[in-house]
Amino acid sequence: MISISILKLAPACKNYLWGGRRLIDEYGINYDGEILAEAWILSAHKDGASTILNGKYAGKSFREYLAAEGSKVLGENCHVEEFPVLIKLIDAQDNLSVQVHPSDKYAQKFENQLGKHEMWYIIDAAPDSFIYLGLNRRISKKKFAERIENETLTDILKKIYVKKGDCFFIPAGTIHSIGKGILLAEVQQSSNVSYRIYDYGRIGADGNKRELHIDKALDVADLSATDLSEKKYPHLAACDYFNVDKISLDGKITSRLAGTVTEKSFLSVLILDGRGIISVGIETLNYKKGDTFFLPADSGKWQIEGVADILLTYI
Repeated sequence: MISISILKLAPACKNYLWGGRRLIDEYGINYDGEILAEAWILSAHKDGASTILNGKYAGKSFREYLAAEGSKVLGENCHVEEFPVLIKLIDAQDNLSVQVHPSDKYAQKFENQLGKHEMWYIIDAAPDSFIYLGLNRRISKKKFAERIENETLTDILKKIYVKKGDCFFIPAGTIHSIGKGILLAEVQQSSNVSYRIYDYGRIGADGNKRELHIDKALDVADLSATDLSEKKYPHLAACDYFNVDKISLDGKITSRLAGTVTEKSFLSVLILDGRGIISVGIETLNYKKGDTFFLPADSGKWQIEGVADILLTYI
């Protein structure tokens, strides 16, 4: 059994132009900038790794920790060389671009990265907030390219009004966008490859319109009508790279949850709301809203007590 059983993490922070301040003001994320769009709360990606806050690796990046400890902390179910998951909190105070992500095969060939399946869990949403998820009709590549050119693309996107607690699985190849007024948790493959299709003509920090990636998007986009009927019950999401479950402790009927982290997989614990205590063996840490913990594979018996909404991610 591994000696370090609970790692508390601090995120890598991203200040994209569509972000807001909720992750700073409500989640207490330590960031000096004016806006914080994304907090990469569990990440070993080269573009932004989380930082370990406790134990012998305190001050080291999660990427450095994995390099030192090796694949044993990931578990037997992890079949890729790199850490397979990247978990984010996203505060969209403006619309994100319409985009699409490639599959592993395409991304590894052209980007030297993994592709990206992802899941969104809606933490909060303003009235009338919506996402775009897939297409409302099948379309040819030629017609699709024409709609990008004449800026009528959103007419054929599937528009979904969202509320707190909604969950969506977005396979690679699915065209999508997060709308303004939405706060969400995203669990995805460990990839930073996005092909931007439409961006409302916005100007980037360099004073120019932000780059679009039309040719690559046309290579990878699924242009059939999107079917949203598939359910992953009892999981919020399930694919080869991650499973995601949600648990709620109300402090009355249910105030404690226990389980075992076996040699099969690590366990990621994201506190969406609330406070309490997390323990593995004799190790105990307090938690609050926005905290993230990594429990290495084969950590043994764990327990969470308190009043909280929690996302659990594993393979």
